[in-house]
Formats: sequence, C-alpha cells, structure tokens
Amino acid sequence: MKSLSNSLFAKTHALRPKEVSSFHRVDDDAQLGQFIPLHYHGQMLADERRMLPFDEAITKLVPPGSHVVELGGGTGVLSFFASKRARKVTTVERIPHVARAARRLLGANGVSDKVTVIDADARNFVPDEPADVVICEMLHVALLREKQLEVLEAFKAAHLAKFGLAIPLILPEASVLALQPVFQPYDFHGYHAPVPLFHEPGSVFSNTIEMGQPKVYSIVEYVKELPQAFQVDEVLTAEADGSINALRFITKNIVGIFPEAKRSADWHMQYMSLPLPAPVQVKAGDQLRVRFDYYAGDSIEALQSAVCTSLG
Repeated sequence: MKSLSNSLFAKTHALRPKEVSSFHRVDDDAQLGQFIPLHYHGQMLADERRMLPFDEAITKLVPPGSHVVELGGGTGVLSFFASKRARKVTTVERIPHVARAARRLLGANGVSDKVTVIDADARNFVPDEPADVVICEMLHVALLREKQLEVLEAFKAAHLAKFGLAIPLILPEASVLALQPVFQPYDFHGYHAPVPLFHEPGSVFSNTIEMGQPKVYSIVEYVKELPQAFQVDEVLTAEADGSINALRFITKNIVGIFPEAKRSADWHMQYMSLPLPAPVQVKAGDQLRVRFDYYAGDSIEALQSAVCTSLG
C-alpha cells in the first residue's frame, strides 16, 4: 500500500544528463533554486494547500522518539511540526538570514531545545546520527528550478555511505507529474503576450479551456532511485474542436500515505501553462504527440524550448 502503481512508476525516467537534449543548462544558482528570500517563506506559511497536508503527514507519520532531518528548512515550520513527536530535529538551511529567522521563530515557539538549525548547503550535509525521517520541500511545478531531486539524491548517498543505512521515510513521499492540452488566453487589455502563467487549481481566474484530459508522464517516489532528468513522449487526445496553444503542467505531491485509511495527504501545486511555439488546430478525437526533455531543477525556459508537438 505504501508503494505506488508500478505501471505508472515505470514512466519515471532515471536518465544520465548527456541523454537530455534541452538547449542548455542554466546557472542554477542564478535562478530561484535554494535562494528564496524570507518574504517568499511568508507566502508559503500562508498557503493552506501546502501547510495542511504537511501538518497532517508529519503529525501522523513521524515515529515518536525519532531523529528527523529537514533539508532546506526555511522558517522551520515543518521542523516545528516534527518536534511534537521526534526526539531530535536537525534543520539544514543554506541562506544565513533565513537560518537566523528559523532559530528565532523556533525559539519563540518553544522548541529550540529539540530543533537544531545548521547553516549549510543541504547538498553537502551529513548528520551526526542516522535519520529516521527526512523532510525535504524544495519543490516547484514539474520539479523545475528547485533542488529537490539533487539534494535528496546527494543526501541519500552520503547517509548510506556513512551509516550503511537507507532512509526509511521521506516526506513528501512522492510527486506525480502530468500534462494537459489547453487553450490559454494570452490577451491582456489588447496586448498579446504568450508567457508562462500560473494559477491555483480550480481557479476560474485563468479562463483556461481544457482541450483534453491530463496524462501522467512521471511519478517520483523519493525513497527509490531518483531521476536526474525527464524524457517525455506522450500522445494527448483532443476532446473538442478548437485550438491547443499551451500545455498545462500539473504537479501533485503525495505528502503522506495512510494505508489504514486508504488515503493520502496531497498538495496540489499551482498549475503552470506553457505556451506552445505555435497554436495547433484540432478536431475532437485528434491525437497530439508531445515530446520534450529536461533536467530536474532546470529552468522553465529550458523546458519550454524543448517542447515539440505534431498531429498524428
């Protein structure tokens, strides 16, 4: 029950970087990456779509008396949740002013005796004792921009090398990546601007027209071997006559799985609509072949430049 569908998981591609043909690699540290300023963390704290599933999953799944390591701790809220059950929490935060804020806030919330904030790059950190649970929330839609996979792969390898132990639980437990053909209006007061757009799931604000059903292209289970890149070749079926001018990228993070209740705590991230190089006119039943590849943590621009479509 803790394992996701093998048939779906087979869609996750663990590729070597040289197999990916995206037009270039970006300087990740020049992108958002781990360099998220403090005011962004305020927005994350106020995001109930994110906070509720993490609170529930950590509260229910962290074993009493355990050692929890959080990689990329931000303001420390997830470590605060973990401290209610754990014996010890080690929080790793790279940005000095965010780490200072975490220490201050964790102290003000009365858990500084349990939670230690380490100023370090999570990609290079190894704890002083084995981790029973790892929490890592360096997530972006489609696993772009952020360092989730890079950090976890490095930490898992270092942990195994030092302690001879695999990590039994990582939260979130998995991410499901899907894409959907859509018509996305790009006219703004008479100004036509096809640019990447983000909006909340279920939002009517975007005026997006769904031209077909979403299709899963990858499921990443974090305790398993992690992909370095994604290589996608999918066929999407148009369900109406019209124009497909964008791909909607959908990311659902399965924060925690509760086998007894036969459910999970899920975080649906913002939808991302990427404009196609040119609109494709379709009839209901037409099949649109979509191909692209990108590195985990790569830029939005790198993904967008790699998208190719054809009717067939």
